Amino acid sequence: MLSHPTEFQGSVIDALREAIERQIPDARADVNGGGGHFNIEVTSPVFAGKSMLESQRMVYGAIADLMKGDRAPVHAVDSLKTRTP
Repeated sequence: MLSHPTEFQGSVIDALREAIERQIPDARADVNGGGGHFNIEVTSPVFAGKSMLESQRMVYGAIADLMKGDRAPVHAVDSLKTRTP
């Protein structure tokens, strides 16, 4: 696993999941990874009728605070998949 320096305290995976599920209606987020690099899969009915880009922008908007700054806990999202139930 890669090393990524951050002052973030707690589980980054939990923080990502909670941010997504709080901001995207009826979302279920599966998150894994570490060292600043994460894979995310989000399922929500709100993605119906939206393009892949629109859906992914919603997810990035939900986690933007975790990606801000030089020592942010999230350095990269290596894989992002959005689905409808």
